[in-house]
Amino acid sequence: MSEKKPLDVLLGELKERAKELNCLYQVQELLNNPENTIDDICNGLVEAIPPGWQYPDICRAKIQLHTNTYASDDLVETEWVLKSDIHIQNEVVGQICVFYEEEAPPMDEGPFLKDERKLINTIAERLGLHLLHQQLKNVFEKQSQADTEHKKEWEVILDMLRQTNPKLLIRLSRKMVNYLCWTGVKKAEELLERFGSAFHDEGELIDENKPFKKSSDSDLVSLSYEIFEIAEENLTLDKILNNIQKWTKEDRSGFLSKVLENMGSSLQDINNAIERYHHLAPQMLELSEAREKGLRVAMIRRILTDQSDYIDIAKRFVDVNSFNELLNKIISPVGSHGKLGGKSAGLFLANQMIKKYTPEFESFAEVKIPKTWYITSDGLLNFMDYNNLEEVMEQKYKDIGQIRQEYPYVIQLFKSSTFPPAIIKGLLMALDDFGSVPLIIRSSSLLEDRIGMAFAGKYKSLFIANQGTREERLVALMDAIAEIYASVFGPDPIDYRAENDLLDYHEEMGIMIQQV
Repeated sequence: MSEKKPLDVLLGELKERAKELNCLYQVQELLNNPENTIDDICNGLVEAIPPGWQYPDICRAKIQLHTNTYASDDLVETEWVLKSDIHIQNEVVGQICVFYEEEAPPMDEGPFLKDERKLINTIAERLGLHLLHQQLKNVFEKQSQADTEHKKEWEVILDMLRQTNPKLLIRLSRKMVNYLCWTGVKKAEELLERFGSAFHDEGELIDENKPFKKSSDSDLVSLSYEIFEIAEENLTLDKILNNIQKWTKEDRSGFLSKVLENMGSSLQDINNAIERYHHLAPQMLELSEAREKGLRVAMIRRILTDQSDYIDIAKRFVDVNSFNELLNKIISPVGSHGKLGGKSAGLFLANQMIKKYTPEFESFAEVKIPKTWYITSDGLLNFMDYNNLEEVMEQKYKDIGQIRQEYPYVIQLFKSSTFPPAIIKGLLMALDDFGSVPLIIRSSSLLEDRIGMAFAGKYKSLFIANQGTREERLVALMDAIAEIYASVFGPDPIDYRAENDLLDYHEEMGIMIQQV
């Protein structure tokens, strides 16, 4: 039977969830009251937010919206801040900031809890949706008051986008003119040249040394109406409206593409974006085959591996939702940019392949995948930095005899070191999920299981009984992880790397924690 959490821990977590739910309830009340102006809502939010945080007495909030600022009384901006952008149609229009006036114990993101990150993102998202609703309401009211001239349905949509989201209007127009060109509409090809991006005649070659003239947004918006006039001449109204709807739904996934393609995005940023994507209603999103494949490849490259051979296989078996499940089982340092390592990537791919082929091969349903938690590869570097162990990195360049002689000392040095608070918190979550069952702690380095590499047996894997109190189980788990980290600097893996000209390769060590 799995071990229960101590009563005080359970009560503490329940109190935090109750505060967060009460905060969301107050937020929704402010947004649902039709008599509230935007000023009323924002002033109400800066008062409703602090009670939802772990330390409300030292918590203050501020909302920046367009050129207006709303803040708690006696607000003092400090370095301990949690921020979330307010978006309207993927355009940033403001920001919510939550400050602690005094230093608080380190948690998941500075002094803030992971659930507080989700809470502030939810509040920002709901405020953004409310602002969008108000914009659309104003547009329709103006439209109904306009002169009674008959307008086509697509023209009404373009009018609305011109006032609420001109950038989206330009993107839709570009897609439409490309669509028309692909179908062989000559007028569309002529219009495309006015964008300065098409050259079809042999005499109209690109001058390599002469920059193109930049078109202003106003020029592109005015061209949008000409594009849709041409579309009306060549397509049915249903086809035009269906394309607008499809491209608008696809555009809503732009936030995820931006996060994945930005190499500065942390694993937490990616997790937040995938979670946001996951919770959007399916009817609100529609991806083209190219966009969907691009997202899959970007997620594989950022989270699993950048090996082209692996990506070529994996992209046929994974989807966004499978990564959403995976990220909920990952432990990582604050601001992590690590990957899961070769062994973890292999297990994840095998699991996805089994899921895909189970309907075709019923025997696959009997294959059991052990419950697994992961620590990202940069956890090793974070551990070493936290304990000032940077000099150990030089071990790989020493004589193999000296490495062998000093290895027992390195093991003891690592086992006597401590883990960063963010990692400890994640390990406690993993232990609560596993319960009191035996575990195997496995290495999953960036070099392991690469094409043409055979690191089998070079790095350690350790069994632990996982029995006793919660604290005793945590100590045993951290002790095993530290010993696996130390094995990176052991004589056998360093000797193997030297034989294969891999000593200069930047090695990192991920960890798999699996139920036996």
